[in-house]
Amino acid sequence: MTTQNLLVELFVEELPPKALQKLGDAFATVLGDQLKALGLASAASVVTPFASPRRLAAHVTAVADKAADKAVQQKLMPVTVGLDKDGNATPALLKKLQALGADVSNPAAAVAALKRAQDGKAEALFYDSVVPGATLTVGLQKALDEAIAKLPIPKVMSYQLESDCELPGWTSVNFVRPAHGLVALHGSTVVPVKALGLTAGNSTTGHRFEAAVSPVVLQDADSYSATLKKDGAVIASFAERKAEIARQLTAAAAKVGNGARPIEDEALLDEVTALVERPNVVICQFEEQFLGVPQECLILTMKANQKYFPLLDAAGKLTNKFLVVSNISPEDTSFVTGGNERVVRPRLADAKFFFDQDRKKTLASRVESLGKVVYHNKLGTQGERVERVRAISKELAKAIAQQLGDAQLVADADQAALLAKTDLVTDMVGEFPELQGIMGGYYALNDGLGETVAHAIEDHYKPRFAGDALPRNTAGVVVALADKLETLVGMFGIGNLPTGDRDPFALRRHALGVIRMLVEKDLPLDLNALLAGAVPAFGDKITDASAQLADFIYDRLAGSLREQGYSAQEVDAVLALRPQRLALVEKQLAAVRAFAALPESPALAAANKRVGNILKKAEVEGPVDAHVNPQLLQEKAEQDLFAALQRFVPEANAQFDAGDYTASLQTLAVLRAPVDAFFDDVMVNAEQLDLRLNRQGLLKTLHEAMNRVADLSRLAV
Repeated sequence: MTTQNLLVELFVEELPPKALQKLGDAFATVLGDQLKALGLASAASVVTPFASPRRLAAHVTAVADKAADKAVQQKLMPVTVGLDKDGNATPALLKKLQALGADVSNPAAAVAALKRAQDGKAEALFYDSVVPGATLTVGLQKALDEAIAKLPIPKVMSYQLESDCELPGWTSVNFVRPAHGLVALHGSTVVPVKALGLTAGNSTTGHRFEAAVSPVVLQDADSYSATLKKDGAVIASFAERKAEIARQLTAAAAKVGNGARPIEDEALLDEVTALVERPNVVICQFEEQFLGVPQECLILTMKANQKYFPLLDAAGKLTNKFLVVSNISPEDTSFVTGGNERVVRPRLADAKFFFDQDRKKTLASRVESLGKVVYHNKLGTQGERVERVRAISKELAKAIAQQLGDAQLVADADQAALLAKTDLVTDMVGEFPELQGIMGGYYALNDGLGETVAHAIEDHYKPRFAGDALPRNTAGVVVALADKLETLVGMFGIGNLPTGDRDPFALRRHALGVIRMLVEKDLPLDLNALLAGAVPAFGDKITDASAQLADFIYDRLAGSLREQGYSAQEVDAVLALRPQRLALVEKQLAAVRAFAALPESPALAAANKRVGNILKKAEVEGPVDAHVNPQLLQEKAEQDLFAALQRFVPEANAQFDAGDYTASLQTLAVLRAPVDAFFDDVMVNAEQLDLRLNRQGLLKTLHEAMNRVADLSRLAV
């Protein structure tokens, strides 16, 4: 058995750039995993992926030309079925052995070679055999077929191959792009595998324009990357090509000077890496007059349409320089530079035209046009939606303004809510939907509305994604909260709920945005009142699904808290009480964590669970009143528990009301001893009705006192 390194490359037409890295990683991973599963590669074998615009490849170390033979023991059948009363093989056993390839010419010898062992309650017959290890040709063929079949192809295309038959184009192939070459080298030996109508060889194709030779002949598996770079002018490794682009971008920005830096955009860097085989960064520029257009517009058109890297100055302002990652490296780059500058100029001119035209109309004059834009067939137009957002934001602003003493908040929030969606009917947002909100802010400033309203309009979509900033001012928070509540309440009200893999209205993201604003801005708003208060804005268009929506929001909150490091038990204990002020939840969680660390915690949690079960059974006959008549306390243990409650519960309640949840729970921890004694010495369900009700009332008092911060029974193991 010979062990050498393996190289497999599939050469194709240009692959989809946004999927290239995933395709390369998947191809290499599945190929390596399959070789390991077949015993041709070991757990120590290193799999290296390669992916360029026109190739997927994998290099696997220490691959054997034949897998080791494997001893296999196979259960045949129970002894009572395989052997007759004299111990001779039955026809069923002989047939089974023959199917497995065993020699049954001498049945007695065949039976003697079998093993007998207990299998459950019955004794069974077992057959030992040796399965020959797979050869590399056979094993690699299986691995290659599996790697191709499991590629995460975004969209399959069908094309035809010319086969050996008389009619060309007879064979149809389905793959991400037409394939034109296959390489499979074990060391320097070609492995004769086939895929997509191709037979493996030892040559590939280099750069479309700059390869030194064609085809590029590979001497062995280990020389793949170096040979392709030298003879083919291709950097085959995605990671190496990406690092080289990043290096060149930084160097080019330094050459521009004045603290210039390329815009940071990981997705753009990945996409450009997938578009070039040998990158060459050049510096270009556009006319300074275009800098009068909001920089977000210019940046977006350069990134999205042209895949350019805009350059920012030290203060983060856009400059009139940009970087282009070219796929060719001519001695004279003026043609590359001039061509890209000519291409970008009309794009920037369009952006300037849209901006100039949009500013000729005020945002207020566009409000009426929203009545012609359909939002949802069951919820009406964007104009109707604006009125709902205004109604919700007014109520929110009134509640928050009372707490903050901000008399202007209601008017600012109402004006921002009225105008927040008007940029949807501007030319700029029509061309670049990603700029909605941002352009509204610019146009509001142009209309002289002031920064408070302009920032609120710009920020009302925030947070747009995980980790995004929240709105900058309170008016922005109010409108953003109202906007998200309108979407959530409306969609839940018409039954348009997210499924496991579909959430077209981003309801999960909206729910997390509501949570973040309530928590991080410490808003004095109760969740249930917040949701119920948004329902009337819809009139008769929806049914009230605020209870279902509340569950949805608590589920999102639970997931978020677990991601922050809180245990499932801690989160469950706090959220079981459905806390209304979400800003206080983390304080409650900290208190629960501190309580769980106390030595009294396990016993009190278990006792709390027991109390809850007793009260649940008792309440089947009617509600239990948290009232205790001291005259009916007969046993010393119940008298001691009552005395302890009288002494410590007022102190714990005062600490709770002051927001010191940790101290409140720690104060109640002293109840462990009287609670344990109560359950040891007192029969709760006494035959005498007044005694039974009094003891249930005592437990109800205990239960209410213990579970103000969290449902402590959820901490019981």
